[in-house]
Amino acid sequence: MSIPAFIISALTRNRDVFSHLLAQPHPDQIQWSQDPTKWSLLQIVCHLRDEESEDFRSRLRMVLDSPGVPFPGINPTGWVVDRNYAGQDYTTVLRQFLQERDDSIAWLNGLRDPQWDNATVHPRLGPMSGHFVLANWLAHDHLHIRQIIRLQYDFLAHLSGTSIQYAGFW
Repeated sequence: MSIPAFIISALTRNRDVFSHLLAQPHPDQIQWSQDPTKWSLLQIVCHLRDEESEDFRSRLRMVLDSPGVPFPGINPTGWVVDRNYAGQDYTTVLRQFLQERDDSIAWLNGLRDPQWDNATVHPRLGPMSGHFVLANWLAHDHLHIRQIIRLQYDFLAHLSGTSIQYAGFW
């Protein structure tokens, strides 16, 4: 299996991972954050939805179809406030994210002879090939899966009102 095929397969599997991790949270968990500087579950899902379509899929398409063309600017951390992530409906946003992932997988699986070595130069990161963007897309999934699991762990400690140290240490 080629590296791109492996990554696309993992992105496909992660759709189900996200679906299960994010399904039916406790109502208080949706907006909960242990620290005001950290995102809530709702804010994470909004971020995943927007990054899916406006960053990774869009930018990979640009690299493959129009190498060398600069990426349009994005502001993922600014979107939290600018797009009022905290005021959005969790169920709607989760459905939108999962649909965006389905659209991404369909597009990726439909690529014919993609030129993974095509690249665009990022002003801070330098050359970003299709392979680079694809690998970072999967790495982004892994970072947020870890973030969601940590948030769920911390919420359980908060909700239960008891020590969860018997389970082991994070």
